[in-house]
Amino acid sequence: MLKKALRDSVERSFNAITIDGETSTNDMVLCMANGAGGNRKLAAGSKDFKKFQACLDTVAQSLATQVVRDGEGATKFVEITVRGTKTPKAAKEAAMAVALSPLVKTALFGEDANWGRIMAALGHSGVDMDEAKTDITIGKMKLVEKGLGQGKAAEKDAAAALKQRDIKILIDLHKGKAEATVWTCDYSNEYIKINAAYRS
Repeated sequence: MLKKALRDSVERSFNAITIDGETSTNDMVLCMANGAGGNRKLAAGSKDFKKFQACLDTVAQSLATQVVRDGEGATKFVEITVRGTKTPKAAKEAAMAVALSPLVKTALFGEDANWGRIMAALGHSGVDMDEAKTDITIGKMKLVEKGLGQGKAAEKDAAAALKQRDIKILIDLHKGKAEATVWTCDYSNEYIKINAAYRS
């Protein structure tokens, strides 16, 4: 049961983060138990198992988001939620496409509410979408509604939200009821300096 619980937690935490899309040969998550506590085994689907799963999710998400906050040269911590897809898998794929986009990440560093870059990333994600139904919100400002930019005032307010260290981007595709959240950071000048200065 621990293996199942960890696998589900990792999918919603460590497998939902990205710095630059690169991986390491030693990327791994371990969760160990030796049974020394003498506790009774939890049954799948039981109230206690669900409580354990929720606690494990909290720990895994905390550790995973710390990885993002510690990203090379990161100046922004960004939470991207995509909702309104037919499946959670599709929502995650769309969110990851935005999170991995170099143009989105540099716009975040430049505090530029360039919603066209977000829309472009969604477009090449392969996820079923209709730009005429898509909403994009940065912070509390709806920047795009039904595929249309909401004007200079909205861009100004969204740009103000981008000045914060922690940023939330909400994208609604209005194609279903599923959703997913991923976490990423920006690309800064420091990121380039760090990765240009040594051989990894």
